[in-house]
Amino acid sequence: MNESPPTPQASQAIDFEQLTSYQRYKLMASLIVPRPIALITTLSPGGVVNAAPFSMFNMLGEDPPIVMVSINRQHDGHLKDTAANILREKEFVVHMADEAIATQMHRCGESLPPEHSEIDHVGFTTLPSLAVKPPRIAEAPVSFECVLHETLETPSRYVFIGRLLWMHAREGLIDTERWRVHLQHYFPVARFGASFYINSRERFAIPQPNEPDQAGQPGDSSRSTSIDEI
Repeated sequence: MNESPPTPQASQAIDFEQLTSYQRYKLMASLIVPRPIALITTLSPGGVVNAAPFSMFNMLGEDPPIVMVSINRQHDGHLKDTAANILREKEFVVHMADEAIATQMHRCGESLPPEHSEIDHVGFTTLPSLAVKPPRIAEAPVSFECVLHETLETPSRYVFIGRLLWMHAREGLIDTERWRVHLQHYFPVARFGASFYINSRERFAIPQPNEPDQAGQPGDSSRSTSIDEI
């Protein structure tokens, strides 16, 4: 069934130069959603494993394979442990958070003294990484070992670009012969502003013009592969 195109709506124009940084943050963080979550492990100077979630995160490219994470400064201007550790050690591990570890991921955002590990605090376990010193979280469905590729500093944030060296995935998630991901086994969560999250179970395809569906009717969606395997 073809749907009519959306009707243009009246809009508000907001001058970002006239807003405070907090007002800009609230608007951007509430409207640019959902955002994938990077659960990042780093090492403190004393070797304590730090784990913290960040939703200003995404993939930037594949050649080289790089990801971006943006970490804000504390209210007093000091760096968060993750940012300080990345600047010092120049390596970190990014984990994708799924439904199974969502509560633990969220609790990793609680404020702890630097000498206390969030890993122990929330009950995660770790495994050694192959190319970087920070360990990876065994319960995470996917993890990326990263080295610092480039850094961008703003008055309020550090933006870290990490280059991926190794990836680890839960058994059965990836077909390494065809390089397909079995999405029926992968249910990441995303940030939806404040302390709200959403899941990724409602998946749909958008029909292509004159593309027949499985019954041969034009205009409906059909794919050469299942939406659960791409």
